[in-house]
Amino acid sequence: MRESPPIPLEALRVGDRQAFAELVDAYSPSIYRLAVRMLRDPQEAEDVLQETFLNAYRSLPEFEGRSSVGTWLYRIAANQALMRLRRKAPLSVPVDQDAADAEDLPHPKELFDWCCLPEEDFMTAEAQEQLETSLGSLSPALRSVFVLRDMQGLSTQETAEALGVSEGAVKTRLLRARLQLRELLSSYFVERAREAGYGRA
Repeated sequence: MRESPPIPLEALRVGDRQAFAELVDAYSPSIYRLAVRMLRDPQEAEDVLQETFLNAYRSLPEFEGRSSVGTWLYRIAANQALMRLRRKAPLSVPVDQDAADAEDLPHPKELFDWCCLPEEDFMTAEAQEQLETSLGSLSPALRSVFVLRDMQGLSTQETAEALGVSEGAVKTRLLRARLQLRELLSSYFVERAREAGYGRA
């Protein structure tokens, strides 16, 4: 993960308002993107953004600095987003690591070999929109790992710290998320390949 310019931790702890304003400015865009991708709702993402920094401000005296400030903020934001998802679907959202990791690996029905397409096909606005839409089909446990690891750029260790799970759980969930997304996106890329004149895998 690319850290924003360091902000003196001691200044934050003693309630330096300028330092905290710099923290908000530095991390608001990435925290908002995380919340939007997890919740699929811009208004709720705005609420999570506000709650994240409010909770961070209240918790600053207890922050020991064992993880980076960015990872700490991601942890708060991810927890806020997951709590909202659990309230929406309490019966379908796993609340502990064992439940989340008990999911069977998906069995893809139609997988397209994406190597047939030029790299620029993956970077189009339409392809990115398809990916964002497909994220909504993942369980919150898988979605949060994929968003933090592959979209926000956190390392495996940072993702584990942010979600409060083991690095092994991050790797397992990331594999499942990638497989499920590959299946969900296959039909789109199959059509793109046909339009471009490529054969199916």
